[in-house]
Amino acid sequence: MAKDNMKEISISRAILERYHAKLSNCIESDVIIAGAGPSGLVAGIELSKAGLAVTILEKRLSPGGGIWGGAIGMNEAVVQDDAIGLLDELGIAHERRDNGLHTVDAMELASGLCFKAIKAGATLLNLMTVEDVCIHDNRVRGVVANQTMLVDSLPIDPIVFSARAVIDATGHEAAVVQAIRRRGLLDDSPARNGVEGPMNAVAGEVFVVERAGEVYPGLWVTGMSVSATFSGPRMGPIFGGMLLSGKRVAQKVADVLKKT
Repeated sequence: MAKDNMKEISISRAILERYHAKLSNCIESDVIIAGAGPSGLVAGIELSKAGLAVTILEKRLSPGGGIWGGAIGMNEAVVQDDAIGLLDELGIAHERRDNGLHTVDAMELASGLCFKAIKAGATLLNLMTVEDVCIHDNRVRGVVANQTMLVDSLPIDPIVFSARAVIDATGHEAAVVQAIRRRGLLDDSPARNGVEGPMNAVAGEVFVVERAGEVYPGLWVTGMSVSATFSGPRMGPIFGGMLLSGKRVAQKVADVLKKT
């Protein structure tokens, strides 16, 4: 075989061997986080720092959720005073503006959160869509996942990632919660109708932090999944609540898992 061809084979083999080792290692985790937006990434950082095995599944090519685009494609994000301590902990720069607000370069925020999550020990798999949940004894025990783009176009069976806890950080979709709701396993009262309220940035920022928590045994929500689950207001391109929601749910999950 030609020497150049051997180099190409070696490149392909290195990718295959390393990826499949990584995939095999994270089939069983302490925590599965569906969605690598701001709240999911912060939750991954905090839980990994707490010594838990964390796998983050992101359906898109680029983790970071809605951070990258800022507002209408202007790649600056806004964070309020309450979340600045968290940005400082992560080493992400910010600039003070009026009314207790700070601007953050969206590129730095998104890439910084991804970098910190991986360095903290989380495994991040992109192009991996969560399509269902795995439930045993009335408790979520994992997620059913498939490769993005294949799941909607070809009849390819998925695989299961098991975990002691699952966090829905899929944003407006609340995809994991919806997998349970469509089976009638959640209370579908008006407060849980799965439709976000209209824009109210101040109320929305508070809502996603205060209501972050467990919605079904073993399933937790954070970030915009909180608004989508409990019909809270949306808040637009301000991300402090997303960051704090991720930290809050991580603290709650860690506390529960330490007792079991």
